[in-house]
Amino acid sequence: MTDDSGPVAGPSAGTVARWVEVHRLALAGQESAIAQDVGDRVGRVWLGRSRFADVAALASGTLALGPNAHAHFHLGWARSATGLSQPALASYEQALRLYREAGDHGSEAATLTNIGNVYDRLGDRQQALTYHERALPVMREVGYRAGEAITLSNIGSVHERLGDIQRALAYYELALPIMREVGDRSGEATALSNIGSAHHGLGDPRRGLTHYEQALPIMRETGHRSGEAITLNNIGGVHNELADQERGLTYYRRALAITREVGDRATEGTTLNNIGGAYDRLGDRQQALTFYRQALLIAQEVGDRAAEAITRFNIAMIHRAFGDLDQAIDELERVVDLDRQVEHPDLASDTAALERLRQERAT
Repeated sequence: MTDDSGPVAGPSAGTVARWVEVHRLALAGQESAIAQDVGDRVGRVWLGRSRFADVAALASGTLALGPNAHAHFHLGWARSATGLSQPALASYEQALRLYREAGDHGSEAATLTNIGNVYDRLGDRQQALTYHERALPVMREVGYRAGEAITLSNIGSVHERLGDIQRALAYYELALPIMREVGDRSGEATALSNIGSAHHGLGDPRRGLTHYEQALPIMRETGHRSGEAITLNNIGGVHNELADQERGLTYYRRALAITREVGDRATEGTTLNNIGGAYDRLGDRQQALTFYRQALLIAQEVGDRAAEAITRFNIAMIHRAFGDLDQAIDELERVVDLDRQVEHPDLASDTAALERLRQERAT
């Protein structure tokens, strides 16, 4: 999973606290220019530290004094991270319009790739690629190297979700040296985690683990809490694959606490699904079903049809294990429909699983 484009995480806590107070006073005094300036500075720092609810409140305060591209951009990011995909798109579209009016091509490109991320989370992979591929040449044209690397990672992420992991890895490996070149430690950590995910997906979990373990301390160093939760999930997945379910659960539980702390609903849903899978492998199917159902509610809430398909497949397999073939088939029919909607790479295997269950029921 990749980052959205734009945050910084450098100023001290004291400096940020002073900016927050200046922003509060600017709002009280109706000083829009000051509110916009310090709001942008604080928003960038807080996004880098996954303080999404605080960013949403800050940006909304700034926008109460009038339109501002950066505030719309920050609000879009905060909404996307907390599962509000359609409101996020509305905010990003406002930001895009204002950036274009101002001729700010770098920010325009950052907004385009973030819109791509929202469509990716909604399961619309082709639309996501369209936005990322519109952003990339603009990033290169204006010399925005960090943004170029983020967009390369985002394109890789879409290809990974489409099942083309080798192609995804190629994009991730293009992004990593650029992140190091520009000194973007948070972006470097994300690139390392993405490369780990690709190697894991290509059947080399230990190589994946090596990259995850390089990424994790950098995530912590930079305060990138959402990225830390994703990486903990990935490490947990490796341990599960290596048949150490209890250790995997330990990492998943750490990830779950972070996702709830920062309000990252999409990653919370993924983590709940992963915890369900660990309990399933441990033979506690009732506990697994409890976690899968929690994950399903979040997938539906945030509009992530790909995650909903994965979770419903897991629920179907629990019903099959319980001997309830009607329920299992009902879930798998929904899975296949969702797979078709999002062009999921598991469509063929899920369709085959559905046919096997129908034949099993008929005998």
